[in-house]
Amino acid sequence: MSAKKILMIVGDFGEDYEIMVPFQALLMVGHTVHAVCPDKKAGDKIKTAIHDFEGDQTYSEKPGHQFALNADFSSTDPTLYDALVLPGGRAPEYLRLNARVLEIVRHFATTGKPIAAICHGLQILAAAGVLAGRSCTAYPACGPEVTLAGGEYLGIGVDDSHRDGNLVTAPAWPAHPKWLAQFLEVLGTKIEL
Repeated sequence: MSAKKILMIVGDFGEDYEIMVPFQALLMVGHTVHAVCPDKKAGDKIKTAIHDFEGDQTYSEKPGHQFALNADFSSTDPTLYDALVLPGGRAPEYLRLNARVLEIVRHFATTGKPIAAICHGLQILAAAGVLAGRSCTAYPACGPEVTLAGGEYLGIGVDDSHRDGNLVTAPAWPAHPKWLAQFLEVLGTKIEL
């Protein structure tokens, strides 16, 4: 396996599991992962939020962890990365308003590099205008945004994921086993048991 350099764009109140689990899992298999956030630098922290499904009409939200960034957003050069990860939570609501975030996302989409997005992370892809003609999934509340952006929204189980070429998407963190497995497949990562 050839180790990849992966960019993860995160922000305050991003979903805890959707940041922590992929970050640690991708490091565990030997990839380099740089977690960045607009207006922050390496060593700064973001606050995460834990979203849970407890039988209410929508998810509940509880305080998560302090997650330390390990790279500077201001010096991020997307041409130096092999793949992109976009976690969900509330952070994508404001990350999608950042012109530089959208520019970075467009680089990955136009060059065909692997992109993994989960939950509300699809809001960033929709805002970047890179979903036209693509099939994907997201947290159901983001389905209309996917459709308005020209994508085909797939309403699949919360523990399932979908792959359309280089794009791997999932509705929420219960899909991590399938979502990460499909992303590793796109990256060409082979794990021998």
